[in-house]
Amino acid sequence: MPSTQSLQNQRPRRSVLYMPGSNARALEKGRTLACDALIMDLEDAVAPDAKEQARAEIVSALAAGGYGQRECIVRVNGLDTPWGYEDIAAAATSGADAILLPKVEGPTTIHQVERIMEAQGAPAHQSIWCMMETPLGILNAQDIGSASPRVGGLVMGTSDLAKDLRAAHTRERVPMQASLSHCLLVARAYGLAIVDGVHLDLDDDEGFAYSCEQGRDMGFDGKTLIHPKTIAKANEIFAPSTDEVAWSQKIIEAFEAAQSEGKGVVVVDGKLIENLHVEQARRLVHLADMIGKMETA
Repeated sequence: MPSTQSLQNQRPRRSVLYMPGSNARALEKGRTLACDALIMDLEDAVAPDAKEQARAEIVSALAAGGYGQRECIVRVNGLDTPWGYEDIAAAATSGADAILLPKVEGPTTIHQVERIMEAQGAPAHQSIWCMMETPLGILNAQDIGSASPRVGGLVMGTSDLAKDLRAAHTRERVPMQASLSHCLLVARAYGLAIVDGVHLDLDDDEGFAYSCEQGRDMGFDGKTLIHPKTIAKANEIFAPSTDEVAWSQKIIEAFEAAQSEGKGVVVVDGKLIENLHVEQARRLVHLADMIGKMETA
């Protein structure tokens, strides 16, 4: 059933950095990076002969802890591979916040993974995230987003999606706009997190900033990243500005004052303020507070 994500369940996801599970030094460095979340990858970033070692590295890193308030997500291999089942079983009790499934195309996969997690004793708060990166997955996004209470987020896999669509991966991403918007609708309808796909050209700083701004304006919570050098810019673009926070606080204060005085109409600086504006303002102020706590932790 569609729901609205409560403020308590929301957290910053401005910068979500992929890191190869086979690279112990990268997993160590992740403890010091300013990203909001880490995707510890067992899939695309790991060669077949390194899969089992990578799984052990990730489990060891999570057991050691030290990641602070960063959200830790393990991307596993699919159940149709030799490593998928063991990846999920290990991740279920690793302490990871979420398990990210590749190339999800329908609810059946989610139900299979959920059964494995529960059999392994996964904690109730551990969620399932889904890579949205195939045409069939996009078409079935609503069924995926509503498949289980454990589904917590969608991650756009725009590189694979562009390949499958036989589309050009242009700066404006026009060929992918329908897919991006459809998944955003699903995420907001079902109270899920949603993060945008990666920008592959690490030498294109201006293009990266444009991509972040586009994703922010569309409504994404943040962006998936492939290099630490892009964290600061993603954090900057997806964070509420000082002016936005000040305006939001002003709206909230005026609304609460009007309520206490029994007034039915609230006007701030000549603008009519309705409940929807107050809800947006509270979300933004909460996000800014969470970011502040992360940065001072």
